[in-house]
Amino acid sequence: MQHTLTFTGENIHATITVPTNTLLADAAQHAGVDIGQPCGGQGRCGRCAVQVTLGNARRRSTLRLSPEDIAQGFALACQTVVEGDLAIYVGPQEKIERRLTTDRVVAEITVPPDYDYDQVQSIQRVHLDLAPPSLEDQTDDWSRLQTALRTQVKMEKVACSLHLLQTLSDTLRAGEWQVTAVVERNIQQPEMPMRLIEIYPGRVDEYSPLWGAAVDIGTTTITLWLVDLVSGQVKAQVAEYNGQIGRGEDVISRIIYSSKNGGREELRQRVLDTINGLLDTACKRVKVRPEDVMKCSIAGNSTMIHLLLGIPAGNIRLSPFITSVNHPPLLIGSEVGLAIHHEGTVDCLPGVASYVGADITAGVLSSGLEDSENVTLFIDVGTNGETVLGNRDWMVTCACSAGPAFEGAGVLNGMRATTGAIEEVWINSESLEPTYRVIGGGKPKGICGSGLISLLSEAFLTGVIDKAGNVNLSAKTKRVREGSHGGEYVVAWGTETETGEDIVLSRVDVDNLLRAKAAIYAGFTVLADTVGVPLESTSRGLVGGSVGKYINVEKAVQIGLLPDMEWSRFEFLGNTSVKGAYYALLDWRRRERIGDIARRMTYIELSADNSFYDAFTSALFLPHTDMTRFPSVAQALDKT
Repeated sequence: MQHTLTFTGENIHATITVPTNTLLADAAQHAGVDIGQPCGGQGRCGRCAVQVTLGNARRRSTLRLSPEDIAQGFALACQTVVEGDLAIYVGPQEKIERRLTTDRVVAEITVPPDYDYDQVQSIQRVHLDLAPPSLEDQTDDWSRLQTALRTQVKMEKVACSLHLLQTLSDTLRAGEWQVTAVVERNIQQPEMPMRLIEIYPGRVDEYSPLWGAAVDIGTTTITLWLVDLVSGQVKAQVAEYNGQIGRGEDVISRIIYSSKNGGREELRQRVLDTINGLLDTACKRVKVRPEDVMKCSIAGNSTMIHLLLGIPAGNIRLSPFITSVNHPPLLIGSEVGLAIHHEGTVDCLPGVASYVGADITAGVLSSGLEDSENVTLFIDVGTNGETVLGNRDWMVTCACSAGPAFEGAGVLNGMRATTGAIEEVWINSESLEPTYRVIGGGKPKGICGSGLISLLSEAFLTGVIDKAGNVNLSAKTKRVREGSHGGEYVVAWGTETETGEDIVLSRVDVDNLLRAKAAIYAGFTVLADTVGVPLESTSRGLVGGSVGKYINVEKAVQIGLLPDMEWSRFEFLGNTSVKGAYYALLDWRRRERIGDIARRMTYIELSADNSFYDAFTSALFLPHTDMTRFPSVAQALDKT
C-alpha cells in the first residue's frame, strides 16, 4: 500500500509517496530532505529525531527519546517506519562548519632534492615525429605510433584504450604527424606494457605543467594537493569535510550504513562529490581543468578506500576483521568516478589490515620512521588513532576508534583550524577568566582541535573540571553554569563572537574528548607493552594528523593524550598521509617503498587483546588514573 508523506521545516517542503514499512530516513532522502544520521542509522545518537505532526508511525526503537518526546510525536527517522499518511516536521539539522583550507593549515612543501622527472616519474610526456603514410608505406596508424615510441623513446610495448584508438587517426593528422603522447609505466607490474593515457596533436612545451593530485581521504576531512609533475611543486592545497559525515561520524557507523539498501552507493557518491569538488576548486586556482589531471595518488584508512571504490566493507568490522583488498591494483579515473582525465591513473596506496590503512603506510614513509635507527613512536591523531612503534628493522602497529572530537566534529562549538577558530586558551587560576588566541585574529566562531586540547588542560589545572571531567558548578565564576548539555564553561560570550552565540565547553564535549584521548593513549601503551618496549625508552614521538601540527606538547601531556616524555622528543608533522601520497605521486621508488612498508608491518588487533579495555578505562581520566605515569602533571597540580 502507498502512503503520502509531507515534510516541512525551515526551507523544507516536500511531498512523496512511499510503500508501507519504508523507513522515514529513506523516505526523506528520496524526497530530497537531508536528515543527518551521525551514528550510521543505528538509533544510538538520537540526532535524526523528527516530529510526526499528523498520522501514526511505528517506532522500532525509542532509545534517546523521553516519554514526553514520544507524547509530542518525536521519532527517530532511522528507526521509524511508515504505516499511513504522515506529516513530518524536520527541525534544524546540525551543520558542521564547512570552510576550505586557509593559510593556517596549508603546509610548506619542499620538492624532494632527488626528484628528477625523467627518471622517477611514472607518467611521461614524450614528443614524437612520425613518418607520414604514402602509397609506398601503408602502415596503419596504430602500428606507426608504436614504431615511433619504440625507436624514438625506447618504449617496446604500449597498450591503448578503445577511446584513444577511435580518435588516433584524427589526432595524428591534426598534428601533421607530430604529436605529444602521455604514457605511464605500471609501477606495480613493471613487466606490463606502458599505457597510453592521451595523445595531443603537435608539440607541447616540455616544461609546461603535467598535472597530478595527491589525496588523503580522512574519516572527517579530505585533503587534496594539486601537483605539477614536471617540477614536482604543489600548486594548490584544499580541504573539506568528508561528505560521508552525515551518515556516520566514525568508520563503524559508516560500515553499518553502507550495508543497508543503497547505503554503499550513497557513501561512495558522497566521497566522490567531495573529492571532485576539491579537485574543481584546486584546478580553478591555477586555471586548469580537472580533466587535465593525469594521475591521482590516494591515501586513506581501509574503510575509506573500500567505500570510495564501492567495495563491500562489512567484513572489516566482523571477526576476524578481513578487508577485501589491502593492495588495490591501479585503476582508471573514469571507472572510479573521479573527474580527472578519463584515462588518468588512480593509485590507491596499500594498507596493512582492517584498521591500519594507506594513511598510515604513507605517513610512515613521509615521517621518516622507516629510516630511523632508534625506536620511534608514530601517532596519527585523528578519528581512528593509529599508532606505529619501531624503526628501520621492525614495525608493529595498531588502531583504535578515537572519534572526530579532535578534528572539531562531535563538539558543540567545534570547527576546523580555519580563520575564526580559537586555537589556544589560557584560564586565570584565580578569577577563572579565559583569554584566547583566534586564527586570523578577529572574533571567534568556534574552537578547533588544538584549542580544545588547550582548553581541556587549562580547565583541569584550574579546577573548572575535575579528573573525571565533571564541571565544577560551585566554582565562583559566572562562566560556569548548567546548560542544555549539562554543566558547561563559557569560553566566549555571544557579544564577543562572530555568531552572536556563546562559545562553551560542555560536559558532553568533555566526555567526547576524554574518550578520544583515552583511546589514543591506550592504543600506544598496549602496543608498547606487547612488544616489551617501555614508552620512556623511545627516542622520538612523531605526531601526524592535520590537528597535530599545532598541538601544544605541554597541554597534550597534561590531558593524557601524549606520554609524559621530554617535550623536545616530540615532533609534530601535520598531515603525514597526504604528504606520503604526494611522495608516491612524484616518485615510483617511494611508491614501491610504501608497498614494502605495508608488507613489513606487524598488525596487532586490539579487539582481541583484553588489556586494551583496561588501559582505555584507566585513561578516561585527566590525565590518567595512575599519576605515576605523568610526573610532570602531578608536579604542575601541586603548584596550583
